[in-house]
Amino acid sequence: MANVKYKVTLTDEERSELQQLIQKGGKGYRIRHAQILLKLDDVPENADWTYDKIKGAYGAMHNTIANIAKRFVFEGLEAALGRREQENRRRKVTGDIEARIVAIACSDPPEGRSSWTLKLIAGELIRLEVVDCISDVTVGEVLKKNETKPWRVKEWCIPEVSAEYVARMEDVLDVYQRPYDPLLPVVCIDETNKQLIKETRIPGTPGQLEKVDYVYERNGVANVFMIFEPLVGKRETIVNETRNSVDFANVLKYTSDVMYPHAEKIVLVTDNLNTHLTASLYKAFLPAEANKLAKRFEWHYTPKHASWLDMAEIEIGVMCRQALKKPLPDIESFERQVRTWTLRRNAECSKVNWRFTTKDARIKLKCLYPTIT
Repeated sequence: MANVKYKVTLTDEERSELQQLIQKGGKGYRIRHAQILLKLDDVPENADWTYDKIKGAYGAMHNTIANIAKRFVFEGLEAALGRREQENRRRKVTGDIEARIVAIACSDPPEGRSSWTLKLIAGELIRLEVVDCISDVTVGEVLKKNETKPWRVKEWCIPEVSAEYVARMEDVLDVYQRPYDPLLPVVCIDETNKQLIKETRIPGTPGQLEKVDYVYERNGVANVFMIFEPLVGKRETIVNETRNSVDFANVLKYTSDVMYPHAEKIVLVTDNLNTHLTASLYKAFLPAEANKLAKRFEWHYTPKHASWLDMAEIEIGVMCRQALKKPLPDIESFERQVRTWTLRRNAECSKVNWRFTTKDARIKLKCLYPTIT
């Protein structure tokens, strides 16, 4: 396995999960992918398991084995257990068939289904004897070129009309309109994570392209918390390997005791992630300390499915574009990259030019407001 392009290195937890999946039995592709992953695992006892030997044992082609390893490295275990959609040859579809495809896509889905999928539409065409056979790829191509584009959904554009949504939205927008007060800083907190991938790069030179080594290897996940004070253009980033309730509680303690120890109260804006609760403080600290920390914050939540109102999410987007576009091999280099970006960004005193107000929302998002009769 020394010369494979994508190295698979499983954790003990992942090995246990794969073994349990196999023990459940069955002949599904997930079982076979689990067996292949266990043989691809970079451990001494698998030294003799070449692609040819895996192919002979499990009937998988070399490309399939390589794709399983690639998905594991870049997307994680669950993606590696899944099946990649195959690119089928384009089939010529008549106008009548195209019209039927669009009509089905725009109709109510079958009972027990919340929406049509490409495979369901293909199956429905065959059931109705519109065609003898058709692939979901062909169905997708037809829908893609159709002007109605029924497969396109932008959930954030059409949130549920509710008083709760409007109340939380206006609450956050009003917070953003407050004048700057160093004793009452407005702070936004959010987090994201990235896969760590080992690779070797040779930097480009004049006349020479940058070279990337043939081998990629997943090396865990790094999580980064963003603590952002938009009115000042100040942010702090905290990198670790997990993102649970205790981690969030420690971030709040750092914000309170290190970043703003002299503030009378910290005005906190965050989204509705299940760890973003006062309860997280009680999971991490003794009740007296947890209660003391909770009272240091004035909590403001964005509406559900509207995390775009949290300006920390905007800052995370900037960080990902400027500093994290290329994969990093380990937590140390990831932390160093994020720290360097944070220092530079703070030195520039970069702020968010937020111009969307409550007054604007009542005009532009009027459709979201409940109708008073």
